[in-house]
Amino acid sequence: MQESSSEMLNAIAPKGRAFGLRLAASTSLAVAMLLGGCGVFSGDSSDKTANWSAQRLYSEAEDEMSAGGYTQAIKYFEQLQSRFPFGRFAQQAQMEIAYAQYKDGEKELALAASDRFLKQYPNSPNADYVWYLKGLVNFNDNLGLLGSITQQDLTERDPKALRDAFDGFRELVTRYPESKYTPDAVVRLKYLVNAMAAHEVHVARYYLRRGAYVAAANRAEIVIQQYQQAPAVRDALEVMVAAYDGLSMKDLRDDARRVLDTNFPKSGDTVKEKSPWWKVW
Repeated sequence: MQESSSEMLNAIAPKGRAFGLRLAASTSLAVAMLLGGCGVFSGDSSDKTANWSAQRLYSEAEDEMSAGGYTQAIKYFEQLQSRFPFGRFAQQAQMEIAYAQYKDGEKELALAASDRFLKQYPNSPNADYVWYLKGLVNFNDNLGLLGSITQQDLTERDPKALRDAFDGFRELVTRYPESKYTPDAVVRLKYLVNAMAAHEVHVARYYLRRGAYVAAANRAEIVIQQYQQAPAVRDALEVMVAAYDGLSMKDLRDDARRVLDTNFPKSGDTVKEKSPWWKVW
């Protein structure tokens, strides 16, 4: 006898429900295992700092800094900022991150961190230090072990870092004349003026050696006009004498020689590569 449609449905239904329950249970178990593997349900975290206080994070970061572990210190400071953004340590952590990145050789990151600090805390009592740090980062750009081994002349480098360092120290001196960092910044500013002048002389000598006398004279003129108190002025005048001589412009050559002899009586008119003056620093 043929079964009715309702009887067929009743026969099939229990099996369908059982399959559905098994599928739902399997899916739930898989999801639970996946999430449990991520630590969501297990309650077990691999982050040892999970329950650390702001004070603990800051202290551990400072210990890492003292031991030269700048990368780990940065991680602790960043965790501190993330977990306690409005606490009393957050501002200090941002400043410490900039310094740690500077010490870790990450110039661009250090400058970016310094800029973030100055944007977020423009009225901070530590703003003078951050301006000083910005100048210092650029001042010491590429002055690592390799530079000391090769006896690299600072004036032969791209002068952008010199100008950026000058801008940072100038901001400090202008904004915070009473800062404890200002006296050192003033000394470094004088150095940077001399270094930028010496760089121009270096370029002028490069042109002179290649017979580009007009270009050499023009670069030397920049030094005389813009860096009148720099030691490199004497060298610039010597370059001008040699350049005008190469151009057979006797009147201009003699004028440059008179200025040279008047202001630097013991100077000769032979352009020589002298020992780098900056090494006295």
